[in-house]
Amino acid sequence: MGSSLILKVRLCLKASKSFFYQGGSAFYTLNASVCKTSQLPFAARFLCTRHNNPKPGGRPTDTGNSRQTDGQGGVRNSTVRRREEELWDGATKGGGKSAALWQRPSSHKSVFAAGTAKRTAEMLKRKTSAVSQDEERHGGDPEGRTPRGAAKVQPPTRPLSAAEWRTLKESLGNHPRFDIQMMCVLFTRGAELDIAKSLLTFAAMETGTLSYELLLRYLTLCVSGGHNAEVFDVYDIMRGNFPSLETGASSLFIKSFCRTEKWQEALVILGELKKVFTPSPRNYGDIIAAALLNGDATTAWALYDEVMEKGLSPHPETWNALFKGARKTEDEGGKEAEAMSQSEQQERLLKVLLYMRNNQIYPQHGLANTIKTWFESLTGQSWTGRWASASPKGVCGSCGSGLESIQLTAEEYQQLKDRVMTDIIQGRDVFNKTTPEELEMFKVFVERKPAFDVVVDGLNVANISKDKGRQSEMLLTVVSELERQGLTVLVLGRKHMLRPSRSWDRHNMKLLQQKAHCFFTDNISEDDPFLLYAALQSGNHCRFVSRDLMRDHKACLPDGATRRLFFKWQRGHQLVVDGYVAAGRRVRFQSIPSYDTIIQTSAGSWHVPYDDTEDRCTYEVPQRWLCLTTNH
Repeated sequence: MGSSLILKVRLCLKASKSFFYQGGSAFYTLNASVCKTSQLPFAARFLCTRHNNPKPGGRPTDTGNSRQTDGQGGVRNSTVRRREEELWDGATKGGGKSAALWQRPSSHKSVFAAGTAKRTAEMLKRKTSAVSQDEERHGGDPEGRTPRGAAKVQPPTRPLSAAEWRTLKESLGNHPRFDIQMMCVLFTRGAELDIAKSLLTFAAMETGTLSYELLLRYLTLCVSGGHNAEVFDVYDIMRGNFPSLETGASSLFIKSFCRTEKWQEALVILGELKKVFTPSPRNYGDIIAAALLNGDATTAWALYDEVMEKGLSPHPETWNALFKGARKTEDEGGKEAEAMSQSEQQERLLKVLLYMRNNQIYPQHGLANTIKTWFESLTGQSWTGRWASASPKGVCGSCGSGLESIQLTAEEYQQLKDRVMTDIIQGRDVFNKTTPEELEMFKVFVERKPAFDVVVDGLNVANISKDKGRQSEMLLTVVSELERQGLTVLVLGRKHMLRPSRSWDRHNMKLLQQKAHCFFTDNISEDDPFLLYAALQSGNHCRFVSRDLMRDHKACLPDGATRRLFFKWQRGHQLVVDGYVAAGRRVRFQSIPSYDTIIQTSAGSWHVPYDDTEDRCTYEVPQRWLCLTTNH
């Protein structure tokens, strides 16, 4: 093995094997059982399961691999993001009578354009920072605070002897979990492997054994640092001393083995995982990439088929490996190229693109570039890829072809309408904030009115004004702009808006009711179900004005396909007021392009929207496209 440390560890383990508690469990030693589980650093939690010490006899729990991608980018959970979403819920453009609405032509300020949320969050952050600085100038915290992390343990800068580790442990309070916590510190700080080895030796000499948890943390450090030879040694040790491995260790071993000529050993580990739970997409992805790297396309695609059959969503790295692997076999030829022809791989990879389309997944720029290179490498097909943008009218700036419309077909519209009526309007959650009687009264009201062109969320629009004294004025200004366009407008409000107050001027509210149809719900009622009902009942031309993104309502829909239809309808029908609304001036609405942002193909072309930013939220769509054309 070339490591005297590991030899010592093995000897210690062998001598102390009788100390392991093995009542059907692989996860306890007498030493470890008296310790509470500590939290791993973030990167370690990403690689390992949280539950490192399951109950004796229990089955492994796949807590570390439960998160699957939705293909729409990351979602931030910060307070800033929540505040930002409240400010920018809304958006867009449609057809019909109301096409004359004065809308800003640029799509880049749309709430659905990639990066909008990030820019808004930064704006809020700057404002918050300015307030904080002002508070500091006027007093702030007189005593100040100790910088976070200042008191954290500093790891040694060189390997220590057992005596030196013992001295350090005593100086830090002789904590019973010193070795585990220190291994976490070494991982977090990116310490040299020899330092971690010396800690492992100290732990073995100090206690006469090594706990599963400590070995798992050492394994995490080895895998993250690419120390594959050490991983092999740890694998032999854990295999020899524990009846089985749980998900965290198994995932780490798969990742490390797949980087080496021993990648097929990962197939054995994967087979063991499948006996107790469904492996993660990343487990599969690591082996798929290794198989392709080693020229075994047949195994790679067989594993990919398993991923699809199990309903898992592959990682983008897996798709990247498949497109690169197909290009490699085409370039090199050989047995695998014969076993899986170019036409077969091409058919499979085009299905990958259709999967992305059906699940509204947008590849990152790196994957888009790999897709571009693969198309251009296809023998005898003369594909050319170019990076492009689209005009507001939906024309590709590279090839000049038109993109798919954002408007739903009659069939799609009816399907969405039926699902919204069943799962949102008539869903059980609606009556938590309204009553069946009020909803029925509203339905009768809508049936007796002409089809609306625009439905306005009155309270939402009124709250655009930060000045509570201008709420009714704000709502009246927006509705007046819509009425000026000759549109039939419905305003949804609440009964308290009819009581004269500083916010709700009697004269403004009287004028409002002259310019638009109005329905005022009980003050506790939720507006969104009423808005959705009125808009969908009025027809595919009807749009609505609101900043609410309605993600809670979209989540009530039963399947991904219907949720994607809802999002498409929302982007094509939701309007949001753009900028400051000044008295006596026209109201402008943000607009989004008239085309759908989704992977699409027609005769001799593919258009793939791709992410060129890391700042896109799940409800935003990319602004850049990969245009692929061929003369073949």
